[in-house]
Amino acid sequence: MSDRPAPLADPHLLFDPAAGRRDIVILGSTGSIGTQAIDLALRNPDRFRVTALSAAGGRVGLLAEQARLLRVGTVAVAREDVVPALKEALSAQYGPSEPLPEILAGPDAATEVAASACHTVLNGITGSIGLAPTLAALRAGRTLALANKESLIVGGPLVKALAKPGQIIPVDSEHAALFQALAAGTRADVRKLVVTASGGPFRGRTREELAGVTVKDALAHPTWAMGPVITINSATLVNKGLEVIEAHLLYDIPFERIEVVVHPQSYVHSMVEFTDGSTLAQATPPDMRGPIAIGLGWPQRVPDAAPAFDWTKASSWEFFPLDTEAFPAVGLARHVGALGGTAPAVFNAANEECVGAFLAGRLPFTAIMDTVSAVVDEHGTPESGTSLTVRDVLEAEAWARARAREMAARAAMEASA
Repeated sequence: MSDRPAPLADPHLLFDPAAGRRDIVILGSTGSIGTQAIDLALRNPDRFRVTALSAAGGRVGLLAEQARLLRVGTVAVAREDVVPALKEALSAQYGPSEPLPEILAGPDAATEVAASACHTVLNGITGSIGLAPTLAALRAGRTLALANKESLIVGGPLVKALAKPGQIIPVDSEHAALFQALAAGTRADVRKLVVTASGGPFRGRTREELAGVTVKDALAHPTWAMGPVITINSATLVNKGLEVIEAHLLYDIPFERIEVVVHPQSYVHSMVEFTDGSTLAQATPPDMRGPIAIGLGWPQRVPDAAPAFDWTKASSWEFFPLDTEAFPAVGLARHVGALGGTAPAVFNAANEECVGAFLAGRLPFTAIMDTVSAVVDEHGTPESGTSLTVRDVLEAEAWARARAREMAARAAMEASA
């Protein structure tokens, strides 16, 4: 393994190290990752200076407040129609003699700020629209703190072609855990990666018991507070399937050496097993500010970034094997990850459409993965991913979304018949 290329994320290879305060660009600033990153930056002004923010545009009041608190130079929104409201919100936040930040608007605004002058770009955008900003940050030579997993899922070969060794630092809790545990050994020492899963709200249920679960049931995650799409992905374990693909791409470890284990408490975020039989686990109470701090500050650690355990209190930590029959998403993700090319993009896009149909009450829970699997099968074996282009990804996603909507509509009709 030592003669293979360095992986995209490697704790031993810090890309472009910088002493002192780091200039940070935050993409997706009004979302969960973005707001927690801003909290971290505001509490550590000697370490981080946020120079630009981007958001979709649905919460212009919050975006304006963030801009004022951080004194950023640029604010970007994907929706051009909200620019008047954003200007009004900024004017309300700033004093009459204070200059307002530059405003960029449109579908390419986040991509533009991702390439702006800074040390680190935190990509906290949700969805495959985060791919273009990821590529822009890498081209510009920025360190990329990556929370947008879709960048790797749908555009893995594109990202790998651009990223220098160690240029990406993962922000997902699982991959930040692997990143830290891998610092304890060389690549030749690694036997396997173990990704932990909470099991979601339906841990222990059979496929038959999942047939009638409701949207309310699926949104009741026992550990994490997340958006609806991510929460449903946790219920189906699609999120773990995506993380297996992501781990393969980030750390260059074969799929057969990446395992998933259910850990309901969500204290151990992932583990690395080494060839001498030792296993290193990274553990913290569930809180995303820890992984965000790793993404922004590595190799330095940010003091008190997140809560620590109280080891004077008794607690029990449990681990269970994954029920692949009730939750086939991980196996399907391994399959599309091995196929490569546009197959992961098809998997991801079809799942997003099916999750939307489930949330709208148009598709039963178990039909989510059944439909995604059918779309993947119809897509077939893609061409080699070595010549993959952004256009290929977009076309595959568009086809998968249309086909998933058609299949979901038919499944809904059959279910109601």
